[in-house]
Amino acid sequence: MKSLLAVTLLVTSLFASAMPAHAAMRVFACEPEWAALLMELGGKDVDIHTATSAMQDPHHIQARPSLIASMRRADLVVATGAQLEIGWLPVLLRQSANPAIQPGKPGYFEAASFVRMLEVPASVDRIQGDVHPAGNPHIHTDPRNILLVAGALNERLQQLDVAHADAYQRRYKDFSGRWQAALQRWQAEASPLHGVKLIAYHKGWAYMLDWLGLDEVATIESVSGVPPGAAHLADLLARQKVDPALMVIYAAYQDGKASEWLGSKAGIPVVKLPFTVGGSDQAGNLFALYDDTLQLLLRAAGR
Repeated sequence: MKSLLAVTLLVTSLFASAMPAHAAMRVFACEPEWAALLMELGGKDVDIHTATSAMQDPHHIQARPSLIASMRRADLVVATGAQLEIGWLPVLLRQSANPAIQPGKPGYFEAASFVRMLEVPASVDRIQGDVHPAGNPHIHTDPRNILLVAGALNERLQQLDVAHADAYQRRYKDFSGRWQAALQRWQAEASPLHGVKLIAYHKGWAYMLDWLGLDEVATIESVSGVPPGAAHLADLLARQKVDPALMVIYAAYQDGKASEWLGSKAGIPVVKLPFTVGGSDQAGNLFALYDDTLQLLLRAAGR
């Protein structure tokens, strides 16, 4: 009898030690910036799967079986929205057959729903290329938007995981304080960039331009999402004599050949910006993303 009791206690002990203290909420983050924000807000209470990397164009992702499997297990999906993921996210949602994370459910979260959208077109036509009806979706390039999204995401995390609501609130309060302090510092550091003219490869920087007061005089893509032709590049070079830009910028995931050609011919710096977390060796987290972006811009502007 004693030996049976001992065995029972041993099995129970082993089983208990194999179980986690609490189950982390499983979150599917569509882009690295939201995965990084979730790490700040969720800590040990979330298990994050990131669908894309900084070296991938978030517009064009293959709906791989591994992504479907991850979404099938998810308790929460965090997307940018504004149709950024229109080419692949609806497929994943449908194939996942997970009712808890479908649009309209608490398990589905779109960051763009909580900020003021820029570049909302009056009309949309295929001839315009990669244009989003709801506005420019790259909201994270302005760190002020991160704070707005963080507040809404904190509330959603608490709604879905009531047991750890206090922990989410503590982390949000800590993050919010650190982020507001960083915003003040970035604003002061970036003041020399106000009014600086630049050429961007793609219209992916509307929110950064608005934040910093930068002046985008042209884009290398003549049609959004379509690689430039020789005639357009020649036209951009000719325009430098009339309305010169101080630099050319492009995102880490984009092909830099056209940008490097134009910068070389025009004699101006070409800046590869990280665009999101992981886009450079220095941009390893949300705070470092904006630190690195500002330093790269200031260096190119000679400020």
